Amino acid sequence: MYYNPYGDLKLSAMGFGAMRLPVIDGQDGNIDEAKAFELVDAAYNAGINYFDTAWGYHMGNSETFMGKALSRYPRDSYYLSSKFPGYDVSNFGKVEEIFEEQLRKCQTDYFDFYFIHNVGELNIEQYLDDDKYRTVSYLLEQKKNGRIKHLGFSCHGTVPTMKRFLDRYGEYMEFGMIQLNFLDYEFQDARTKVDMLNQRNIPIWVMEPLRGGLLAKLPEDAMAELEKLRPGVKPVEWAFRFLQSIPGVTVILSGMTEMTQMQEKLEIFKEKKPVNGLETETLLRIAAGMVSGKIVPCTSCKYCLSHCPRGLDIPSFMAQYNETNFTGGGFISAMYILSLPKDKRPASCIGCRKCEKVCPQSIKISEIIADLEKMTKPVRQSFGEE
Repeated sequence: MYYNPYGDLKLSAMGFGAMRLPVIDGQDGNIDEAKAFELVDAAYNAGINYFDTAWGYHMGNSETFMGKALSRYPRDSYYLSSKFPGYDVSNFGKVEEIFEEQLRKCQTDYFDFYFIHNVGELNIEQYLDDDKYRTVSYLLEQKKNGRIKHLGFSCHGTVPTMKRFLDRYGEYMEFGMIQLNFLDYEFQDARTKVDMLNQRNIPIWVMEPLRGGLLAKLPEDAMAELEKLRPGVKPVEWAFRFLQSIPGVTVILSGMTEMTQMQEKLEIFKEKKPVNGLETETLLRIAAGMVSGKIVPCTSCKYCLSHCPRGLDIPSFMAQYNETNFTGGGFISAMYILSLPKDKRPASCIGCRKCEKVCPQSIKISEIIADLEKMTKPVRQSFGEE
């Protein structure tokens, strides 16, 4: 295991993510503790010293399990991180209650790293309204009191939303976590987020390095091309080598479900072998091919905006459609839609097609918006939308 410097600390380049632990009978809340203990032990013994959990992982049971697993080791031999569950806006106003419970569940007196979590369109106003909710100010107090050693944030939101957060709290943020991989580098504009963090000298933590497993298997023609560059290198290694080449990346969090996955990743992280310029270009071209045909070619020219009688943000709808259609679901687009006033959501589209008459790309906009509404509705309802 190689390590990256973080101030006076040396953090394992790969962190143990406790969001996808082995479970029994497919029940996410029923962690298979025997297998999970083996994974934690294998990680620790191989030199991983960074372990990450969160309030909502495994239906609230991840923190409790990690408390059990890590309490068997000296507290100063590893770094533990958890997160304020801002993905659920009903948690705002409960930061003290939640933080105290997290410490109890994790069997610790402090967190080495703590995230202001999942900054996005759905909760940015709550995070910014610190006078009312005291989320950030309370966590800064805990840092002052030594119960949080390092405070940072994570973001699934858009670039403008992340900028709003950093403009307000950037001076206090010691690290920032973003969804980063060679597919999302362009697709979700992770490149801009990387630049934003580097410009502010905020070290980067990585989530979803394999895009939920999507990048663990690449098309045959893509692998044939990559084989010429580094013979014998598998897709998972390519994904991590790409991240090793990104300036500012300090910890790459990766979920551990099976021992074979663990062993493969440990082998990769024995040393740093970043990709070169040609390899980067090839990976980004492969990524573009993977999304081709699954996304609408909206260029965000915004000609459509002045022609929509309902004043809908059509370019944003196109971007959210692309995300949902390519991913096959997920919560990112659903949360974005929930952040909008009800009269500005996709369901407000009346199908007049005035926008389509001025679209340079000839996109069937009204049909795409209707599909976006249908695809995201189940997730939105799970978040409480009527």
